[in-house]
Amino acid sequence: MSTSQVKKGSLIGSASKVSGATAFSRLLGLLREQIMAYFFGAGMATDAFVTAFRIPNLLRDMFAEGALSSAFVPVFKEKLVKENDQAAFRLADIVLTSIFLIVGLIVFLGIIAAPIVVYMTAYGFTEYADKFALTVDLTRIMMIYLLFVSLSALVMGMLNSFGRFGVPAMSPAMFNLGIVFTVIIGYEYFDQPAYTLALGVVIGGAAQILIQLPALYRIGYRWRPRLDFFDEGLRKVFRLLAPMIVGMSAGRVNILLSTLIASFLVEGSISYLNYSYRLMHFPLGVFAVALGTVALPRVSELFARQDKEGLNNAFHETIGLNMFVVVPSAVCLVLLGRPIIDLIYGCGAFSDGNAAETALALRHYAYGLIGFAAVRVTVPFFYAAGDSKRPMRISIISVAVNIALYYPLVRMLDFAGLAAATSMAGLVNGAMLIYFLPTKGVRVDWHKLGLNLARITVAAVLAFYIAGLITWRPGSFESAVVTRVLDVVVPLASAFVLYILLCLILRVQELSRLVGKLTRRGLKSD
Repeated sequence: MSTSQVKKGSLIGSASKVSGATAFSRLLGLLREQIMAYFFGAGMATDAFVTAFRIPNLLRDMFAEGALSSAFVPVFKEKLVKENDQAAFRLADIVLTSIFLIVGLIVFLGIIAAPIVVYMTAYGFTEYADKFALTVDLTRIMMIYLLFVSLSALVMGMLNSFGRFGVPAMSPAMFNLGIVFTVIIGYEYFDQPAYTLALGVVIGGAAQILIQLPALYRIGYRWRPRLDFFDEGLRKVFRLLAPMIVGMSAGRVNILLSTLIASFLVEGSISYLNYSYRLMHFPLGVFAVALGTVALPRVSELFARQDKEGLNNAFHETIGLNMFVVVPSAVCLVLLGRPIIDLIYGCGAFSDGNAAETALALRHYAYGLIGFAAVRVTVPFFYAAGDSKRPMRISIISVAVNIALYYPLVRMLDFAGLAAATSMAGLVNGAMLIYFLPTKGVRVDWHKLGLNLARITVAAVLAFYIAGLITWRPGSFESAVVTRVLDVVVPLASAFVLYILLCLILRVQELSRLVGKLTRRGLKSD
């Protein structure tokens, strides 16, 4: 397959495919969390699982989806543009073989050192021998997931570079299905049912790779083990990767530190933060991550072709579409957080008290969503330009801000202070990345950006505030489920309509761009 056959598409079109697949995966992720809440509630088992999974999951962000794919795609795409498919495939062979060996060794060491790692990251568990031992066991089981997801990330990067976004975006759905089915099927067969969660992670990680292999075969790739640590392409990937790992390690230190602090707080604190973070991550993953995924190969090609005007347009289109969706999502989570939590988690072992505490944490994660999303769509421009050091430095600064805020905010808000500190640091990170973006030759129109953000914010706040005053329950329902559905669907649907109308009145450009895209698609189908 030649590079001339690489699928082309608009940013909106490609992002919509990824968003659709990601939305499905995120819905399954919420189902996964709902299953976990139903069977385990918020207590020892969930605290142990969340803590144990956080360790391989943080390494995943560093060695897989967060850094490895971001370092690999620009180099792989440059090979496709400037050389040919075979040169790019040879690089893929070398990188895949190297990662298999390096990450395999990390997994082996992680299994051996699991007690030490848990001791360092959740020292508060040492007061409870059963809880500590369970966390160690779960960590050892789930370390293998790191290898699966690292290989999956490389495969995803190759497919994205060829314009294949749908199947890679669907792969996380297999991960969620692995956990859901393993818990449902295996719950009754274990003396400690929490082991089904860990086994589900491993099964789901393997499924993430398997679902992508047919698409990889269709683009003409056949893996051949190659090991060449002196290959220039591999060295370029590692040169980009090293600062990314340092920068992301700094951010991950934050997460480990927040886990350590939460381990000393009231039991369930780690679970409350986890459940609320997953809800916040839903809109982040559905659109912001989707835009970042689509933007990286596209922007890498624009940098390879030195198309400055294309880069300027790509940034403003990406950040504009991002804010158009993310700002109302953040407002929604602040104002409708409790009804959403009651609908998704409010059953089984998950009590009203659990719901109230989770809603509090969600409220303080919500406003950070804007910063997290800005990072997701801005940092690919730095990586595509071959600069991973600036994002690293900014990440370290945001970590320092986060750590500095922990003490005063935890004193004021208890465990929710951890969420508030994380959100404020995310806002700092996003703002600084945009501020320094012109150093990469990408023009930032601050007046246009600020005015558009103000219009979107006004529209979102007014829409959800008015919608929150609307209640509609025809007749009387004995079903708590129906009541909970109406408490979410009615204001959400009202807010959506009001938001669109207000965006039309305020002349938000992103709405016109989306309408134009849908209109052109409709005309083509006719």
